[in-house]
Amino acid sequence: MNLQDRIDRRRSAHQEQSIVVDWTHLSPVVHRPEPIGRGPVLEQLLDALEPVFDDELPDPVAIVGPPGSGTSAIVTALFDALDDRLGDSSRPIETTTRAGDASPSTSFVAVDARRVESAFAFYRTLLSALSSTPVPESGIGTGELRDRLRERFDRPDRRAVVAIDHHDEPETLAYDRARTLLEPVAEHVSTVAVGQREPEGWTGETVLVPAYRHHELVDVLTDRASTGLAAGVLDHELVRDLAVWADGNAHDGLAALFTAGFVATEAEADRIDTEHVQKAMAAVPNESVHVDRALAVSKTRQQVLLELVSVEARDRPIREVAAAISDRSDLTTGTVKRFLYELADRGVIERVQLPGSGSGRRPSTVEPRFPTTVFQSLSSRPATDIAGY
Repeated sequence: MNLQDRIDRRRSAHQEQSIVVDWTHLSPVVHRPEPIGRGPVLEQLLDALEPVFDDELPDPVAIVGPPGSGTSAIVTALFDALDDRLGDSSRPIETTTRAGDASPSTSFVAVDARRVESAFAFYRTLLSALSSTPVPESGIGTGELRDRLRERFDRPDRRAVVAIDHHDEPETLAYDRARTLLEPVAEHVSTVAVGQREPEGWTGETVLVPAYRHHELVDVLTDRASTGLAAGVLDHELVRDLAVWADGNAHDGLAALFTAGFVATEAEADRIDTEHVQKAMAAVPNESVHVDRALAVSKTRQQVLLELVSVEARDRPIREVAAAISDRSDLTTGTVKRFLYELADRGVIERVQLPGSGSGRRPSTVEPRFPTTVFQSLSSRPATDIAGY
């Protein structure tokens, strides 16, 4: 964001008497161009990818870190910067054999496995990133997309490093599956596995991303607050409280910061105080999952999650919760119930047993595992890649 944008945002906030200058800068689902406090990790990754500077492919590498450590932000920032320097996404997919037109290039593509569950979607994501030529969303088969990818790498001077992010989460594209899909161009592509764990049977190099230290997380939250909030509405001591509570998890810290801004705005307060921060921390579940996991499901399932947040589900068995959601939507109770079980299998919501009244099978209910206020807001706001941890 340039200086003029910063001035315009501040001016708008003062004119509207708003606590929040820009919600996007408080969001935990988008990324800064340069992650704060991650210089040593970026250097380790550059060491692992060093062969690209000699126009060679690096060996596969895994990037592993605990929840909220910023693995996605690190890969996104580094790959964007490397692709800007070494890539060649401005060329069309079609190959050429004209003399003098073969300048070596290595492209860098980060694939979000949360949103790529089929071979078609995987190939389309790669082709869209590798070229400025539009790739159809329908009316074309998976085989044709695979052939187009082959054509893209039909020249020896074309290479790519592909990161598979969130490969180890339920119902996402697994790293081994991605490697299989890349077999037709295996000689031209190297892979990076990004997640909380290494792929099963991993024998390659691993770069470990530690949880944020206390002062680093304070810096992350302060940076976000400085661009997302109006000046002087949040005391530094409250930022420190958020950082201590989040315990190294930037996602939870940012989710609570976002929620605190929402709570204060709803209360028509002129600043964020201790009460707002405490309510915000209480609104983020213990051992929460990343809110983007809820945002990555289909629109219909997102609607079910939105209704789940709105209905009173606590202490009600799943069948009653499903019926209540059905009454508020166009879905049948059976469909809602099936979606709830699927979402529980994905880890987005959690099945919790209710007290039983007899010796029979105990009923269960479902509870969100993601920050609900953030989800409710972001599900109606498209994320833009101008903020993040």
